[in-house]
Amino acid sequence: MITLKGPSLFVAQFMGDSAPFDTLDHLAEWAAGLGYKALQLPCDPRLFDLQQLASSQAYADDIGGRLDRHGLVISELSTHLQGQLIAVHPAYDTLFDAFAPRALRGDPGARRQWATEQVALAARASGRLGLSAHATFSGSLAWPYLYPWPQRPQGLVELAFEELGKRWRPLLDAFDRHGVDVCFELHPGEDLHDGISFERFLDVVDQHPRAKLLYDPSHLHLQQIDYLVFIDHYHARIGAFHVKDAEFRPDGRQGVYGGYGDWISRAGRFRSLGDGQIDFKAIFSRLAANDYAGWATLEWECCLKHPEAGAREGARFIDEHIIHVAQHAFDDFARSAVDQAQLSQILGLGGER
Repeated sequence: MITLKGPSLFVAQFMGDSAPFDTLDHLAEWAAGLGYKALQLPCDPRLFDLQQLASSQAYADDIGGRLDRHGLVISELSTHLQGQLIAVHPAYDTLFDAFAPRALRGDPGARRQWATEQVALAARASGRLGLSAHATFSGSLAWPYLYPWPQRPQGLVELAFEELGKRWRPLLDAFDRHGVDVCFELHPGEDLHDGISFERFLDVVDQHPRAKLLYDPSHLHLQQIDYLVFIDHYHARIGAFHVKDAEFRPDGRQGVYGGYGDWISRAGRFRSLGDGQIDFKAIFSRLAANDYAGWATLEWECCLKHPEAGAREGARFIDEHIIHVAQHAFDDFARSAVDQAQLSQILGLGGER
């Protein structure tokens, strides 16, 4: 069995204009002081130059060295925002324009081309950094038609996934050339949001070996998916892990959809680690039993707790939940050394074979 790695911290929610959240070096020093061993880094120009990281081994070595000075490594790079722009339904054009450079806003074609190039650069950059996994979103063409009312035209979902596959297949091949898995975070708003949609995607990319999952139990719990059985189904495809808590408390007024309330008043809410309902002891046990070898990465999102408190508590929480797996069976002390003949004798097969 394999002991998974951690704790790692996804820094996207912590980046800001003032120290210690304003630069990669400041973030690294702060995170290391809390006990983190790795950072999951969004491909954001405030942290590094993605073009240079993809093209220069010296620059990649420098980025890695800056983290190493604080006792940290990079767990994965992330292109959640760029991945989202690979596929955007026109209903969301205005809102998602904010994810693209200002010069490209209002031009969906140019925005998509930029996003595709960014994800391809991330494949090369991940290879230069020696990473084995990458975190991203799939984007969405069919999401506005999630609920079949008005009735969906026949073939609409099939066409959406066929197109999604065409857009991602070259990128999956690019990551494959660099030995990196593409781990899609299943998330409401993405066409890949549950197990069934992920299976549909695998079908249109010919079961591509680099198409993997970023396992985040919070998004599954808020959809009321059994997030433990999910591991049983898809453990071979889990390549990254966001440790994020959530709670779902429906009542006589709202449920899974949550109405139009803000986060604090929704039936389903994200919480800091240990404050929600997710059974992390069971999750870490199932991942250990299935030889998950990647990182356990805190993604902090909570409608109540201060982020710095969540980060501080999260490092300790993950460290305490990592199962340092046994290297031999607990009853090996009682093992008996027997040969094939003795095995047959034990079963009473001596005169029957």
